[in-house]
Amino acid sequence: MAIDLLVNIDVDDLEKAIAFYRDGLGLVPGRRLFGNIQEMLGLSSPIYLIEKPRGSVASPAISQQRDYRRHWTPVHLDFVVQDIAASMDRVLRAGALLEGTLQTFNWGHFATFADPFGHGFCLIEFIGRGYDELPEV
Repeated sequence: MAIDLLVNIDVDDLEKAIAFYRDGLGLVPGRRLFGNIQEMLGLSSPIYLIEKPRGSVASPAISQQRDYRRHWTPVHLDFVVQDIAASMDRVLRAGALLEGTLQTFNWGHFATFADPFGHGFCLIEFIGRGYDELPEV
């Protein structure tokens, strides 16, 4: 059984989100759905930016409201890039916040960011054999 992955990201300003993911990460706008959902293409899985107002309830099962300040994102996106320096410059110019410094490991270069909506994400540039450089345990 094949399963496809769709990534959904809540944002409070759809046009700002489209600009960030287009200009910062090079994604391409696809279909516009229901007026408040924008499909972004260019990765192995599409990303759907979903405009949800600040303060709206995140789920009917909890009372937590959406807050787009920087927050811990238990599931985040890693964008694998070919040139981390150029990619870092691009996301910063588009409105990302760098969190820490560029790190280098035997498997690659790594940097953490927050997008303009408080969601954490990472940029990774693999070197050598990428994660295959790590010993199996």
